[in-house]
Amino acid sequence: MVRNKKFQRKSAFRRYKKMFVIAAEGEKTEPEYFQMLNSVKAVVHFKCLKNIHGSSPLQILKIIKTHLKEKGLKKNDEAWLVVDKDDWETESLLQLFNWSKEKNNYNFALSNPKFEYWLLLHFEDGSGISSSQDCTNRLKRYLPNYNKGIPTNIIKPKIQNAINRAKQKDRQPCEDWPRQHGSTVYRLVKKLYLID
Repeated sequence: MVRNKKFQRKSAFRRYKKMFVIAAEGEKTEPEYFQMLNSVKAVVHFKCLKNIHGSSPLQILKIIKTHLKEKGLKKNDEAWLVVDKDDWETESLLQLFNWSKEKNNYNFALSNPKFEYWLLLHFEDGSGISSSQDCTNRLKRYLPNYNKGIPTNIIKPKIQNAINRAKQKDRQPCEDWPRQHGSTVYRLVKKLYLID
């Protein structure tokens, strides 16, 4: 018996996927983390530094400017600079922050002292961190094999905890970046996480 099915042609148009162009200092940790958040619904384009002389905020800015000049950025897409406070001069960080204010879809996220502080917030509130090395050591209490990569199965279920803790530390949302220990990476992750 033959069923009478209507033939339906698939639409020639695909729904546009929002693009997040992210330029970060880290060559390993940050790309791994953001790739973990990539989903069928959201497209994360990560521009990874390949600089044998190390990275600096101004090099990150140059990379994203070059990428945007070549590829452009659609109205609903977002461009993000993700950097560590480390020992960078305020003047360098201000240039990145000022760039992020040029357009509504340009953004800036900073972790103080470094991106590992954002990872630590997945497990605890990060109180009492005294240095960058202290931050790494504390993170290794939760992730003993941290140097070998980010264990998605451990980190991903704790993303909402990290967002909540970072927001709590950013009680009166800072205009530019956290002067004490903190991370505004949650502002980007919250957007990526909610799209998933």
